[in-house]
Amino acid sequence: MASVANCSRRLLARPSTGLVQILPVRPRASALAAGLVIARPTPTQNTNPTSSFSTSAAAQAKTVQHVRAGKQTQVSRKKKKFAPRGRPIAPGERKAYRKRIVLSNNNALAVPGLEELAQPDATAANAGRIMALPDAVVDQLRAIEAFKPTQNLSLFRRPSLLVRSETAALAGRMQREVAQDKKTLRVVIDGERLAGKSTMLQQAMAHGFLNDFLVIHVPEGHELTTACTEYAAIPDTEPVQYVQANYTHRLLLAMLAANSELLGKFQTGHAHDQLANPVAAGSTLRDLVNAAKEPDHAWPVFQALLTELLDVETSLPRPPLVLSIDGLAHLMRISDYRNPAYERIHSHDLVLVRFLVDALGGATRFPHGAAVLAATTYGNAPSNPTMDLALAQRRAEQKADADADADADAASSSNSSRKLTPDPYFRGYDERVAAAMRTVEVLPLKGVSKTETRALLEYWAASGVLRQRVDERAVLSSWTLSGNGVVGELERSLLLSLQV
Repeated sequence: MASVANCSRRLLARPSTGLVQILPVRPRASALAAGLVIARPTPTQNTNPTSSFSTSAAAQAKTVQHVRAGKQTQVSRKKKKFAPRGRPIAPGERKAYRKRIVLSNNNALAVPGLEELAQPDATAANAGRIMALPDAVVDQLRAIEAFKPTQNLSLFRRPSLLVRSETAALAGRMQREVAQDKKTLRVVIDGERLAGKSTMLQQAMAHGFLNDFLVIHVPEGHELTTACTEYAAIPDTEPVQYVQANYTHRLLLAMLAANSELLGKFQTGHAHDQLANPVAAGSTLRDLVNAAKEPDHAWPVFQALLTELLDVETSLPRPPLVLSIDGLAHLMRISDYRNPAYERIHSHDLVLVRFLVDALGGATRFPHGAAVLAATTYGNAPSNPTMDLALAQRRAEQKADADADADADAASSSNSSRKLTPDPYFRGYDERVAAAMRTVEVLPLKGVSKTETRALLEYWAASGVLRQRVDERAVLSSWTLSGNGVVGELERSLLLSLQV
């Protein structure tokens, strides 16, 4: 206990002087270092009692930067680093991909027992059957751009079509009234969206190619009126007419590619010396079309061809015509083209559109027979109340004529047709359009029947694209869900998952 007390006593005691002497002493600066030290001014004593510090030393301690005279500061931004994205898309590549047409699929199964469409097959006896298009007809339809990118032809082994009851009736009238009686058949195919109006035109053109008709087809009506093609005024015309030389030249080339063999069978009855490339009398119609070497020569050649085809006094044989137009609403409005006064040009002042409208309205006479077919569209069409009213009036008149045997039905139909008059408070009606549509015939296109629906489902199942059992229950459910057999809705519900 005594030792512990001594230790605590030593720790609390004041350190001795000997321990302080042992600590190292801080060395002084040497004489050389003392000579190098710069003498600093001794700070003066602050006499101001309110300020206990001075800022003079801080101001002197700041380093002064030298700025060169005439130098301008530049603000630089960090440039973005672009990651490589591969090959850039070439001009027109997107449009080519969007408009490409694929007509066959080698991975699809070949349908056993599939017959090709021949000359007498598009009749009422074959209604409700699937018929394959011959390879020669496929090439002709492709040349005139009859196929649509939205059709699901790329899912099957080869292009085929369903012979609908409307198709058989239209083909029978073309063969009977046009080819034999040399009459003019003017029909507007109207129906709801995805009802198959463009496909109906395609089937009529296929029938025309099989029966030696001269087929002229306008694939898209909006290409003529939406200011996407070159145009020029024709001098000495009142009112001023406009020609679309490039489109006319392309139309002639497509017609020549599809009807080259047929045009080589007929000869010209007149000498066309006024052309840039004169054509002598007795030449073939193919030589006449070949005279359009440049777009500037297209419209005179087209007029010369019409002179040969519409000549009443000629004794030479002439083929019947099939003139088809898809997208009729674009031709029945004021176009997007402008005159020198920057006023919009009516579509009927374009000479090519004027010819198509006159042919549809009955102003042009076809002495050797013609089928002028036009299809409406509702997927890409402007609002056209005049054409809609005209089509409704034609349907009401046709219904009144069909019910003429029953007096009550005829009276009710005539009363309903009287109610279809233009709205007196609406100024958007076009008299030129109403006059062109006054005598046309309307073919209402609706959904396919249940028998035709079953034929479609069996064909899809045999091709390997429909993997389900085809029975009465499947046919009835598909027909009902597609809006009573609308072909486009039927394809959407059953084939949409297979599109890539």
